[in-house]
Amino acid sequence: MRVGVIIPAAGRSSRFGAQDKLAQDLGGRPVLLRTVELFTKRDDVFAIVVAGPPDDLDTFKDRYGPALSFHGAKVVAGGNIDRWESVRNALALLPDDLTHIAVHDAARPCTSAELIARVFEAAKVATAVIPGVRVTSTLKRVSEETVAAAEDDAVASAILGDFGMAATKGRMVTETISRDQLVLAQTPQIFDANLFRRAYAAGNLEATTDDASVIERFGGTVVVVEGDNRNIKITTTDDLALARAIMGIKSTARVAESYRFE
Repeated sequence: MRVGVIIPAAGRSSRFGAQDKLAQDLGGRPVLLRTVELFTKRDDVFAIVVAGPPDDLDTFKDRYGPALSFHGAKVVAGGNIDRWESVRNALALLPDDLTHIAVHDAARPCTSAELIARVFEAAKVATAVIPGVRVTSTLKRVSEETVAAAEDDAVASAILGDFGMAATKGRMVTETISRDQLVLAQTPQIFDANLFRRAYAAGNLEATTDDASVIERFGGTVVVVEGDNRNIKITTTDDLALARAIMGIKSTARVAESYRFE
């Protein structure tokens, strides 16, 4: 196998807060570099491309460029809106002689070597492979509009006290969805390089949320192998604390500060 890895890192991280989540410290190195390092020691990985924020690519390169270059990774401008734009831009920088192309979330640094090996091994016999974990919680579909208790609802007022009526706002359940045969998709996702390039060249990428859905829309078959519940994606500050716990790392602001965007 000759694998090229794409790491989309152009998201705005709005749910994380004011700071850049990819710059947060994980044992002396930022989240982004921890993620890149997952692939740098694999003999079957021949290229890594990181898609950074297009509106501030120079700053991104200043912060991460030297370390990424040390690992042999290239940087390209990602998309302004959708993930597929970042992947498409990165795809143009990958060499033509690859047999497989993998895509991995920049904010998923806890991925184990065992999981990567499992996914890559499956790609030797399947053209599209993703890891997934079974859904164990009850799923509810809710109404688009919100509802709230009336301002004079004496019962709600008695229960909530000083917390106020706003706390009673919510959405109505419209359906309970069966969790049978449902999985939560993770990354890395890996694909036959020819299939992947043809799927992206075909267009029709709007509203795809991961690369497996691009392949599905193109008519390809995606195989799911066992994922890992520890393979979390850092979206909030709570996720960052969990990632540190999973990796056995104590919190420090040193790296986050040194990689902070101005």
